[in-house]
Amino acid sequence: MDPVSVSIVVSAPREQVFDYLQDIANHAEFTDHYLVDWHLTRIDSIGRGAGARFRVKAPGNRIRTLGVYDLAPAAAGATRVRFTLQTIPITLSDRLMEGLGARAWTRRKSARAMRRLREILEQDEGRGGRVTVAGG
Repeated sequence: MDPVSVSIVVSAPREQVFDYLQDIANHAEFTDHYLVDWHLTRIDSIGRGAGARFRVKAPGNRIRTLGVYDLAPAAAGATRVRFTLQTIPITLSDRLMEGLGARAWTRRKSARAMRRLREILEQDEGRGGRVTVAGG
């Protein structure tokens, strides 16, 4: 599947948005409507090596994904946040699942996550559950 990108403008300085997004433990708060069972892979959730495991609430197989946040200044101290998700299907069944509506589903869920991110950063509302450490 070609990469899917969604973007939103958040009324917060770029540094504040970056500080929030760099902590992988925060991601469960705005993506828990489609990414569930979050577990950190180590206690320190910031910096090199920080990571998390989660399950996508969609039928199908495991598909490797790469998500990238791009932060750009916007007018009056705001920040444009663009999220791009690229999938790397390995098996034929994975490629078939992607062809059956996965792109539209991913775009809808990612756009909702960006709206929830904006609510959290602008109004401190809409927070989901906090993530725990795997095996802990």
